[in-house]
Amino acid sequence: MAHKYKDKESGVVLTFGGQWVSWTHTALAYSAFLSALFIGVALHYHKIVENEWFSYPQEWFPSVSATIGDRYPERSIFMLFIAITSGPRFALVGLFYLLTARPGHVLPKAVAISGVVRTLTCGGWTYITSTDDHNWHDILMISYLVFTIPWTAGCLALSPPNAKAIKYRKWLAGAFFGTLVPLIYFFIQHKVHRIPGAYTIYAFFEWALILFDVGFDAVTALDFNTFEVVIRDVKGASKGVNTSSVPTAVLEKEKETATASVFATGYHLGDALNIASDVYHGFVFWSILTSLGVVIWYFPLWHMGISGYEALVMSTISPALLGMKPLRSLVIRNQRVTHLLSLTGLLAYLVTDPVYRLFTVGFGVWMGCLGWAATFYSDSAHPARLEARILAWTIGLLMSSVAKFAWYTNNPIWPIMHAENGGWNGTGLALAVLAALRFTRRASMQADNTTDKSGSALLPALGLGGMLFALHSLLSDTSTMILWVWDGYPIRGPVSNVHAWYTIAAMTGGLLIGVYRPGAVASWTAYGIGSTGAAMLTLYSEWFGYYGALILTTYLMAVSLPIIGNAAKKSPATTFGLGFFIYNFLVLFHVWVVAYAFVPGGPLVREHTDWVMITTMLLIGAGVFDIISQKPSSRKKVVERRRASAWGHRRYHVGVLGALNVLFLCANFLRFPTNDYKPYHEKDRLFTAGIWTIHFSLDNDMWSSEYRMRDLIKEMEVDVIGLLESDLQRVIMGNRDTTQFLAEDLGMYVDYGPGPNKHTWGAALLSKFPILNSTHHLLPSPVGELAPAIHATLDVYGTLVDVFVFHSGQEEDPEDRRLQSEYLAKLMGSSPRPSVLLSYLVTRPLDGNYNNYVSDVSGMHDVDPSDWDRWCEYILFKGLRRTGYARVSRSTITDTELQVAKFVVPKTELEGAVARHLGADLRNKQVQEHEVAPGWRFPAIFKGEGVRGHRYHVFDEPRYYNY
Repeated sequence: MAHKYKDKESGVVLTFGGQWVSWTHTALAYSAFLSALFIGVALHYHKIVENEWFSYPQEWFPSVSATIGDRYPERSIFMLFIAITSGPRFALVGLFYLLTARPGHVLPKAVAISGVVRTLTCGGWTYITSTDDHNWHDILMISYLVFTIPWTAGCLALSPPNAKAIKYRKWLAGAFFGTLVPLIYFFIQHKVHRIPGAYTIYAFFEWALILFDVGFDAVTALDFNTFEVVIRDVKGASKGVNTSSVPTAVLEKEKETATASVFATGYHLGDALNIASDVYHGFVFWSILTSLGVVIWYFPLWHMGISGYEALVMSTISPALLGMKPLRSLVIRNQRVTHLLSLTGLLAYLVTDPVYRLFTVGFGVWMGCLGWAATFYSDSAHPARLEARILAWTIGLLMSSVAKFAWYTNNPIWPIMHAENGGWNGTGLALAVLAALRFTRRASMQADNTTDKSGSALLPALGLGGMLFALHSLLSDTSTMILWVWDGYPIRGPVSNVHAWYTIAAMTGGLLIGVYRPGAVASWTAYGIGSTGAAMLTLYSEWFGYYGALILTTYLMAVSLPIIGNAAKKSPATTFGLGFFIYNFLVLFHVWVVAYAFVPGGPLVREHTDWVMITTMLLIGAGVFDIISQKPSSRKKVVERRRASAWGHRRYHVGVLGALNVLFLCANFLRFPTNDYKPYHEKDRLFTAGIWTIHFSLDNDMWSSEYRMRDLIKEMEVDVIGLLESDLQRVIMGNRDTTQFLAEDLGMYVDYGPGPNKHTWGAALLSKFPILNSTHHLLPSPVGELAPAIHATLDVYGTLVDVFVFHSGQEEDPEDRRLQSEYLAKLMGSSPRPSVLLSYLVTRPLDGNYNNYVSDVSGMHDVDPSDWDRWCEYILFKGLRRTGYARVSRSTITDTELQVAKFVVPKTELEGAVARHLGADLRNKQVQEHEVAPGWRFPAIFKGEGVRGHRYHVFDEPRYYNY
């Protein structure tokens, strides 16, 4: 029986069981939400089921936010109950800490802190509704969800040996996090695809989250019956005594199963900092390596051919030096120096001269590859330590992908970044120095005598080279494979700022499989599954192709552990030196399939991304074959040693993976599309269209140019713009996507155009108006490079307008350009709608192929036939009222100006007919600026000297037309 202390001598006036804290919290929390729901349905049903797109009867159940945040009196009653709930909530957190606290254990304190912060943020998002302040409501809501993760995991880890409590916690935690998947899915269906009824289904899952969340905390009632408030432990559970009839060992085993043994032993802050430093050092390596291609690409880009600087791609083969035993011993004994010297790659942003900046990055890559190869080789004598190094390196890749997503596909510590374009170079460098010092804190294992002499090092080198290339080319950015399967509007597949987390989840899952099921990964079955995923990604588009991408992602991350582990035991000069050489060959191979016009022998591999994928998988297969061909007893022994000794670091690495996933989801939430896209001159039914060749988003001084492009496009009030030379999804270009930043920052829809597996230099379309449909075209190119085109239909003020974005072939291939002009003329002529062409035509005005583009076949008119000073960029139109045309100097952003034209959409069929049949003399008659409406004029800030090097040029001012 529980003791009762109600006598006056003890000083106790009132006692009650600790479980009543849980029951009170549960009752008040449910009362807050359910009372608001019942009152809201009774008083304001049609109001609270209505959302931004639909109302009753398409939507018929209210969301949590609409129920608790918008109406009186339900909002007031909800807030009253939530205020009363706060007391039991803090008491619940405090009692759980008292129940689980042990001398010298940090985890109970960390869980208690997360519980307190979680409670405070709960008050924040419930009292500051989205109606009051949307941004703070979202920030506090995200914070609440973030701190729910350590609270949930901590409660599972610290759960007393109570079978029923453990079971309920497992079920409720699984239900809570499992509900997030359909919740996000139906929110996307509502927000992005605007499907009627999707928000109602989303609302059910949102309410389910509330029920599961409160229910999870209610389980503490099963633990708190050991407490009696005053507070006195009457059953000894806080001392670790088992109060259940089930043996303690059985309960502890069940708890380990529930938490995947991640929390099997205590946590230590020093160990956590060690693992965090190791992972950050891995992130730094990938940041420097992925930056090398970008700074190399700058030179052939501006030389329009091979520059000679491409030789620095071989900076990665430095591990070949480890073939010399004295040098190998020197590097292994001085790994701290080697790794610190690799950080010069981060210092490169301070070097203004592009040539010297390239050499600085090249030196950083040289030392980084040398240092990591020596580290893997040295630590191969200790399986657990080697596994920790491999995990730090692979999770570093995942961290790089997370950082690139948060920075719109740029890495904030790249040498093409600085403070002016969003770089965090100084902060990243300071952390990198601290991480490198901690990474090299332990003496090397001196593995010179542990090299595996059996078998050849060639197969491990082949496998390592293929695996390195696959990780870099496909997984260094979450949008790369999404753009492989992108096929235009209407959206029928994943999009980068909504679904990219699926790639991160697959990377995470792959690593966990590689750690916990190493035997299953290094098998022909797993290789077959990975190869199937590669085939699906290569051959199919939309969701089916992306499913293949996720399969391949999981396999690549899983197989990286055994492949690197096997390579580390062989001669490092062969496995890592030759491995990086093979990686370099594949990097060049996958550039040549599109750059075939500029390299010797390029036509032999033109348009053969499939060959690149086949070669990559065959190389990985060679590495798998070497692992499988080893003696079964030796493989089993290695696996057993890893399983027995690796728990110490694994729980920290799993924690880092969880934290990175949470950070990614936070960035994902902040980047979620708002669909609040408004043109600049809606009242005038006017839109401004532009064409710009952005030169792969590198300016004349080798800085990433997205911010500067954004500023000019915004200040020119461009509503629809075509971007050319915009496909950056290759190793040599950094696996970037400029259109993501521009579209989200400017509030525009975006069509990336033909994807990176379509072998073009890229054509993209950004629009303030909804893109109803878009089709991608690869125009005839029998000799030269492929010419991409987008044919999109926009909803412009209720009128369907076709927009064509097109990049013609090179000057050296006249037959290609003729065939392309005829193809595009027929394509434009097939549209009966008002149309605009935003293009790069490589022809002189009024001459040659120009007369195919501007012809009776196409029905298109030149925006200004009198503009004689053009060669590449042209704007053509039909069925619209053109009111203005301007050319704006580029400053140092790119090598091509921005051309823009203003059009008014006809209100009636009669207006449209007049626009179509107006004679050339009337159509091209120019007027003065003061003769057109103020809303039709171009911004005045670019007149004269302009701003930031941008001004109206050639004509020195915009041109305006009377019709």
